[in-house]
Amino acid sequence: MRAQTHRVDLALAQRSRWRRLDPGRQALLALAHLRNGDTLTRPAVGFQVGVATAWRYIREAITLLAATANDLHQAMTRIRLLAYVILDGTLIPIDRVHDQKPYYSGKHRRHGMNVQVIADAAGRLVLALAALPGSAHDLTAARTHGIVAALTDADVMTFADKAYQGAGGSVRTPFKRHRYRPELSRRQKAVNKAHARIRCRGERAVATLKTWKILTKLRCSPSRTTAMVQAILVLHHVADLPRMKTLSHADRPW
Repeated sequence: MRAQTHRVDLALAQRSRWRRLDPGRQALLALAHLRNGDTLTRPAVGFQVGVATAWRYIREAITLLAATANDLHQAMTRIRLLAYVILDGTLIPIDRVHDQKPYYSGKHRRHGMNVQVIADAAGRLVLALAALPGSAHDLTAARTHGIVAALTDADVMTFADKAYQGAGGSVRTPFKRHRYRPELSRRQKAVNKAHARIRCRGERAVATLKTWKILTKLRCSPSRTTAMVQAILVLHHVADLPRMKTLSHADRPW
């Protein structure tokens, strides 16, 4: 319903004869901004529109794309059919804001937004959840979104790094040294090595997300992080459709 509302609003706006760009050029403007991460002045000059107009057109396109993104409940339809998934968190750097303490990540030692990502066995992006302030721990963020509970209820094997120690359920993390276990056994080291080989595919999904230069460092309000990440996720899913149609039914991951 929300996506349909945004489509209607955008369609009505595009009927105006005062629009400087047609829908195709507006989409291209938004793609160029997301992919290159330039300040608004550069795409505005390239498309021969004002900076304010470029900002408005880009915001419209991103909002429309983000409205079509799946939430966790919808994504679970696909996730239930996967052999296993990889859960990981990443920090999207931002400029400092007035109330900067909630956005400072002690792990990364910089300000940013925490984004939880779920990838399939091939390292493809399946889902990116709403961004939380960077001070949120990965495990806290996963629990806040209900990821651990949803994956456990669906009985989906989930591989995650040491940041998710104690998640329980179907989440599997590597062995970790601690006060009462200063050294790992040979078997535990072998398990950790095998775990890392599987988990590294999830890093591919995060790297794919960050090939969009806009996420190198956000210069907009942190509140726009979720919309941008989900818009990029939708673009990746659309790009994957032709390739997935070439797979046989037995080879598909869902």
